[in-house]
Amino acid sequence: MSGFQSAANIPELRRRVLFTLIMLAVYRMGVQIPTPGINGEALSAFFEQNASTLFGMFNMFSGGALENFSIFALGIMPYISASIIIQLMTVVVPQLEALKKEGQAGNRKITQYTRYGTVALSIIQGTFIATGLESMTGPGGAAIVLNPGIQFKLMTMLTLTSGTAFIMWLGEQMTERGIGNGISLIIFAGIVARGPAAIVNSIQLIKAGEIALFFVPFLVLFMFFIVAVIVFFETAQRRIPIQYAKRVVGRKVYGGQSSHLPLKINISGVIPPIFASSIMMFPATIGSFIQIDWVQKVSAAMSPGTVYYYICYVAMIVFFCFFYTAVQFKPDDVADNLKKNGGFIPGIRPGKRTAEFLDKVLTRLTVVGAIYLSAVCVLPTILIGQFNIPFFFGGTALLIVVGVGIDTISQIESHLHMRNYEGFMKQGRIKGRR
Repeated sequence: MSGFQSAANIPELRRRVLFTLIMLAVYRMGVQIPTPGINGEALSAFFEQNASTLFGMFNMFSGGALENFSIFALGIMPYISASIIIQLMTVVVPQLEALKKEGQAGNRKITQYTRYGTVALSIIQGTFIATGLESMTGPGGAAIVLNPGIQFKLMTMLTLTSGTAFIMWLGEQMTERGIGNGISLIIFAGIVARGPAAIVNSIQLIKAGEIALFFVPFLVLFMFFIVAVIVFFETAQRRIPIQYAKRVVGRKVYGGQSSHLPLKINISGVIPPIFASSIMMFPATIGSFIQIDWVQKVSAAMSPGTVYYYICYVAMIVFFCFFYTAVQFKPDDVADNLKKNGGFIPGIRPGKRTAEFLDKVLTRLTVVGAIYLSAVCVLPTILIGQFNIPFFFGGTALLIVVGVGIDTISQIESHLHMRNYEGFMKQGRIKGRR
């Protein structure tokens, strides 16, 4: 509590925290505003029936906005998709790679391209969603769209695109004027907002006898254990020692000091589980629309809870871990920068040997990180399938919530330490994820 009291004593930090809370409140209010022309009861029944498909995952990341089909129904996923696409294109397109190396001016240009990509993806997704809703019905056969037609498609597309653009603006404002990463906090708020409903649902399942009462303490302890594992691995680092050679310029001596290069175990973050979940939920989503025998068999074989699902899910996580790590961290560039600045790893020759050493260390760390992500995401999923636990307690959701919490707390701690205030912890310190 002393940490929160110290945060309240700093005017700038107090304004930033208050601004962030107000922006999150605005986002949660927008989630409750429905898009016109939709039968809300039929749509809610449809999502309840298809909770284990791709719709259920997108609904979780949007904080229930897709289930309500609010003006924020697309959520922040188009922005995330556009950001990932632009990051991958920087590896392929030389012009984007050159912009990335220009510093702040280049990053502003890349951010502008990301915004354009977000709007384009929102228009495409909004059009497809509006078209798909017109042909969908609820479990009782009730039509989800009250007045289908070109006017409904155009209105829905414009509404959803405007909502996503507004969320993107909210996230950027929170990052600039608030505390923490705005986009991550919006996803965090969407997941946490569904927590009370999931807890109430769990209590109802316990009362109905679908979850054994003796299993509840084990479930709570298991959740605390998973949180502790996530905190440990997200803050764990492999510190590679760096030594800088001494340089004499005139009468002054530069360099000669020692430093270290921190390499995280999980460099890729939560991107691999999100991508893997999206791909693995496609068969179940397609199976809910196409009533063909072989499609239904494939959909049933790849549904959550089957052996094929878990094998493919882990394989996808491992693949995206290595792929995204290769995009994020380039040993050759790091080795060249060290060589230009007169730095070297003790016992390793600068240049090519340093790049090979960094690549070897990074590969080993990525293997450990992939195993960690697979365990965190698969074990809770198995519990969900075996014991009918709500989706909120899934590993991907916990991974996002804990990771964003660590980021935000780390930034608040930095503000406190800059002004010689005691942080949230009396002993030790919280290491940032970046």
